[in-house]
Amino acid sequence: MQIFREKDYDAMSRRAAQVIAAEVVHNPACVLGLATGSTPVGTYKYLVDWYKAGMLSFKGIRSVNLDEYKGLTPDHDQSYRYFMQSNLFDHVDIVPENTRVPDGLAADPARECAEYDAYIRSLGYADLQLLGIGRNGHIGFNEPGDHFVQETHVVDLAESTIEANSRFFATRDDVPKQAFSMGIGAIMGAKRVLLVASGEDKADAVYNTVCGPIGPQCPGSILRLHPNVVLVADEAAFSRLTAAGVNP
Repeated sequence: MQIFREKDYDAMSRRAAQVIAAEVVHNPACVLGLATGSTPVGTYKYLVDWYKAGMLSFKGIRSVNLDEYKGLTPDHDQSYRYFMQSNLFDHVDIVPENTRVPDGLAADPARECAEYDAYIRSLGYADLQLLGIGRNGHIGFNEPGDHFVQETHVVDLAESTIEANSRFFATRDDVPKQAFSMGIGAIMGAKRVLLVASGEDKADAVYNTVCGPIGPQCPGSILRLHPNVVLVADEAAFSRLTAAGVNP
């Protein structure tokens, strides 16, 4: 695992954007696995700025997203399709048909999951998979449990995840209780993984991912079995690793 400890959120965002931009420049037809949530917002902003400056093109890129809330329409302002349009897709030259997000309104969720996995396999998996990490160590919406789920699946969201996401909704009761999530199999199938983390509230999750037991109780820990992972975290998220003497 290659580790970058950055001073603050902006520096973390810039470093992560540099990793993604290098992939796009090196392979203009690459497959990007994309993440949502507050952590990658700054990363996407840098990518948009560099596109507008003529430094990047996403015209040949294909993308697959990690997850989507079950029951939200694509135009709901808290859906992850809306998030991607607002933070990246609407501001760069990526071809809309080349972007894929799970369908939160799928009439047959099992079929949607199977077809999503089949599509990811047809692409040869992501060349670079961007991940955030939850306070409880979840990646995508793969919550802590007694086993790793390999396939795309519908997840019952943990109470800690619902609580963390409630700040984006009018009330806690408005937060969806389920989501579609890419499984561990597709995440681990990516050729390279970029994990980003910011803030002291992620310090335990980052520590457990890097130093804790490998197991489904901290889903992020499985990344230690991947041959090519880059971790970019700011000093606050890195604080427990720093206290343990882990230095990049």
